[in-house]
Amino acid sequence: MGDVTPSSFEGRRPKAAGAPAESDNLEAELLQAHRVGDKHALVELYTLAADQAAHVDAACFYLTHAYIFALDADDPRKTALHARLVAEGRET
Repeated sequence: MGDVTPSSFEGRRPKAAGAPAESDNLEAELLQAHRVGDKHALVELYTLAADQAAHVDAACFYLTHAYIFALDADDPRKTALHARLVAEGRET
């Protein structure tokens, strides 16, 4: 199986061969945070997913999600997330 891609998120993505158990835990935590609507946890978890992503496109996919939830929750991390997206040329 290939890489984890942003378009295959939503709990349906294939696991890369030898993927660490942490990715399973992160996915479970993301799904739970979505279920309960914990926007601050979603900011944290999507940021963590971005930090762990193997490719810049995947990292920016997760950063965008973190940023959107940070904006929605008026989370103070929104400024740093925006800066990261700007640095990657994904935001102006």
